[in-house]
Amino acid sequence: MRARDKAAVSALRSTLAALDNAEAVPVDDAVVRGAAIEESPAGAGATEAARRELSEGGVSEIVRAEAAERLDAAALLTAPAHAERVARLRAEAAVLLGFLDDRQDAV
Repeated sequence: MRARDKAAVSALRSTLAALDNAEAVPVDDAVVRGAAIEESPAGAGATEAARRELSEGGVSEIVRAEAAERLDAAALLTAPAHAERVARLRAEAAVLLGFLDDRQDAV
């Protein structure tokens, strides 16, 4: 992908961040309350938690939601002054939907 394709870069960065957030481990109450330092785990990696793994369907769902969010935002911007922003949002949505279309063609 060329660096000058700003719409694609922007769409992919924010979608990767959304996927990263979806894989995050939920914080349980014990971590929030805290524990005495004597009870804390020790050693390298002792506090690491495995991240959730998203299914292919889960990833597709998030990508579709990101595309829909951009299309919804574009639909709300009706003033002529926003024409450039609307075009960019639609281009970003097209990039994301293009990845989904490519996945379906491969199956």
